[in-house]
Amino acid sequence: MSEPILSIRNLTVEIPTRQGILRPVNGVSYDIGRGEILGVVGESGAGKSMAGNAVIGLLSPPARIAEGEIHVNGARIDQLKGDAMRRLRGKEIGMVFQDPLTSLNPLLRIGDQLTETILAHLPLSRSQAEERAVQALDEVGIPGAAERVNSYPHEFSGGMRQRVVIALALCAEPSLIIADEPTTALDVSVQAQIIALLKQLCRNRGTAVMLITHDMGVIAEAADRVAVMYAGKLVELGPVREVLTTPRHPYTDGLMGSTPLASRGKDRLHQIPGAMPRLDSLPQGCAFHPRCPYAQAQCKADPAPKLNEGEGAACWFPLPHATKVA
Repeated sequence: MSEPILSIRNLTVEIPTRQGILRPVNGVSYDIGRGEILGVVGESGAGKSMAGNAVIGLLSPPARIAEGEIHVNGARIDQLKGDAMRRLRGKEIGMVFQDPLTSLNPLLRIGDQLTETILAHLPLSRSQAEERAVQALDEVGIPGAAERVNSYPHEFSGGMRQRVVIALALCAEPSLIIADEPTTALDVSVQAQIIALLKQLCRNRGTAVMLITHDMGVIAEAADRVAVMYAGKLVELGPVREVLTTPRHPYTDGLMGSTPLASRGKDRLHQIPGAMPRLDSLPQGCAFHPRCPYAQAQCKADPAPKLNEGEGAACWFPLPHATKVA
């Protein structure tokens, strides 16, 4: 891979509480290359959205980056504050949230919102920005973009609103898009359209995408590589086909086994027993060991090993050679 668009190294996010310091993101490292979609997957509370918020500078106090570095296009950004970070958003990094209504002002026409974003980041006149806004809507597949540019957010369907949000994220031509559960609230057919749109934009623009989701089907369809998170840590990282067909970490194996496709022909879906531990009561050793059918004494005593050279599984006894505990 050439120099990555996004490089995260040993990222740790801390939240001070009365019970102590919580680490929703703990020592996470990965890269995303030009034109690549990295799927970040895990249960709710795994830390995937918090990592995305740290990259774009949207951590809510008292959460803060305690350790590590974040580089975008080779420049370090984790230390940027205030206006410097605001200039970076939109210009270098775009954001697509789960609910498009949280990204759109219901009182302003779509075209006005796109135009103001373009003017804030690109050296264009207002007429040029308005023309660029229509082009952005057309690029994401809004029919009759020249007319719909004067519509308000409530005049679009959910899927069309999500397309508008993608246009808003892309209109200043950022090199990185963080898409946080962009298909969760949409019908299956619309989900497929949004996934196809993201893949097309990656190919055409060379945009890097961090795709945050809990849906393994979305990962299988959209991502080039996948990063699996559990209890704030990265537990597996690798090419999507390799990770999904031959997972090395027992947690990834459990996620794959719980999908309808993997359970086809069986009476019930496979279920990972128990629940993810609270951040203020993590077990000693590997955080996954109380739920792991392969856990040995070492897993209960020692923290899980680091990923080997950036890819692989953070597990003492990775599959397929691990033996289930009776």
